[in-house]
Amino acid sequence: METAVDVSDVVKIFNGNFRALDGVNLKVESGCIFALLGPNGAGKTTLMRILTTQIAPSSGSAYVFGLDTVRDGSQIRKLVSYVPQEMSVWTDISGYENLLVYSKIYGIPAEKRNDAINEVLESMGLNEVSNRLVKTYSGGMIRRLEIACALLIRPKILFLDEPTIGLDPSARKIVWEKLKMFKREYGATIFFNTHYMDEAELYSDKIAIINRGKIVTLGTAEELKHSVGGEILYFNLEENGLNDKFLNELKTVNGVRDVIISNSEVTFVVDDAETILPNLMTYFNERNIAVKRVSITKPTLDDVFLKYAGTRLDAMGRLSEVTHVRRMIRRG
Repeated sequence: METAVDVSDVVKIFNGNFRALDGVNLKVESGCIFALLGPNGAGKTTLMRILTTQIAPSSGSAYVFGLDTVRDGSQIRKLVSYVPQEMSVWTDISGYENLLVYSKIYGIPAEKRNDAINEVLESMGLNEVSNRLVKTYSGGMIRRLEIACALLIRPKILFLDEPTIGLDPSARKIVWEKLKMFKREYGATIFFNTHYMDEAELYSDKIAIINRGKIVTLGTAEELKHSVGGEILYFNLEENGLNDKFLNELKTVNGVRDVIISNSEVTFVVDDAETILPNLMTYFNERNIAVKRVSITKPTLDDVFLKYAGTRLDAMGRLSEVTHVRRMIRRG
């Protein structure tokens, strides 16, 4: 299998001392859909910007289809497209006119532009609205137009930074149906990051979690969930009354594989939830730690993220921020 992305010991330092990436190692196979998950500031966008030749690594190496991102930038830019979080189309012109501008930027010959534009309009389901001003489009239609602009050159690899951020579930589904269709038709590789766990689980072939500038785990959704193991017990407390001493005690309880504390929520990875639950309730009662709610589940991607990143993915805060910015841009 051909390697689409090959990253070795990549470090990126900003302002002389901030390590956005701290020794990233990663391989992505050609033709797959690859998801990168991580908390805000973990280095996701920085890595994408290196792979799309927008910035150079401070050290280490990054290759896209065997081409060095530093030495072979012009060749790589013929193979890749990048859709950022920020609005990347103009709202005061039509969808067709946006695509015409991008076709000129990409250097598509004049005699081929109309066919290329109509093809991506068809593939993203935007034919009927192509002559409308973009400011009249829904959020989902704008995102599909941005992706259509990126598809004009039929990229060998498509980088998507939060491809469906702020869209409702039905709009997200349409976007991914179109992306999967493009992948099937052209054998393209799709590399994306997202704050939607269900999106990563439903559509990706492989998932990596990045935290503090390092890849901390990688695998299929099922492999990652299996790595957590056992069952999950959630305890929601009246207040976070656990300190390091209690945490160390809890880790020694027979049947407890792991304990993770996040504010007032304590997550236990256990062998048998029903057997161990009474012991844990007794533990909290004896220490006058009030329990508001208890639940038992099988491991999810959220649990995987909590285990390897040490926190939950703050989707709502990030979604609200980006959605607000995009809405303001649409209003002019």
